[in-house]
Amino acid sequence: MSTIELSGKAKAAFEVVAIVAFALILKELLDPFFWRFSAPVSLIATVILLTVLAHRHGENWSAMGLKSLPGTRAKLLLIPQAAAVFLIVLATLSAVTFAIEAAGLELLSEKTHGEIERWGDVTGNLRLYLLMLAISWISGGFAEEMFFRGFLITRLQTVFAGVRFATVLAIVLPAILFGYVHVYYQGLQGFVNAGIVGLIFGTAFLLYKRNLWPLVLAHGFINSLGFTAEFMGWDI
Repeated sequence: MSTIELSGKAKAAFEVVAIVAFALILKELLDPFFWRFSAPVSLIATVILLTVLAHRHGENWSAMGLKSLPGTRAKLLLIPQAAAVFLIVLATLSAVTFAIEAAGLELLSEKTHGEIERWGDVTGNLRLYLLMLAISWISGGFAEEMFFRGFLITRLQTVFAGVRFATVLAIVLPAILFGYVHVYYQGLQGFVNAGIVGLIFGTAFLLYKRNLWPLVLAHGFINSLGFTAEFMGWDI
């Protein structure tokens, strides 16, 4: 392996560690002030930092998956691509939930105190529901996909280039982190569910040739479904 390749790997590894540390530490610092929104704010700030760093490297968002979509066909193709991810996630989570409930593991099937405290008053509250929808698309649909898929997977592919199971590692590690950041208010259930979503989205990201747009749409739709269920009082 050449010195240039080693330098590129080291640089990518440093960026991953530094950016992840920035996101996690910033969230902890913001928690005492507005715990409910600390994660979205820290995540958006992280994406802004990524944008600045990418610009300094002569890159833009397309390098992290937000590719230009020339022509009507490319844009229309996003609909079935996003729908496929959306349906796979729903089917997988439904199967996991069924298996967990069948095993009698209430710890994984019941809502946690943190989840109720964070989103519980969305029910019947139109103003808060619309605010949560906006946040879920900006922070969840856009920022989370930019960070966990667009940034982490592409950088980890560089870090693990030439290593056995490099692609698997590049998908699994961000998925574990994605699950971890949901633990603070969703508990073990959040880790399992978000981790599964991370695996599915990470795989789709590479299958779609690093095109992040279908995942942004699918993520936004999933979040919208969750908040709509909370708003309407549906038990799903």
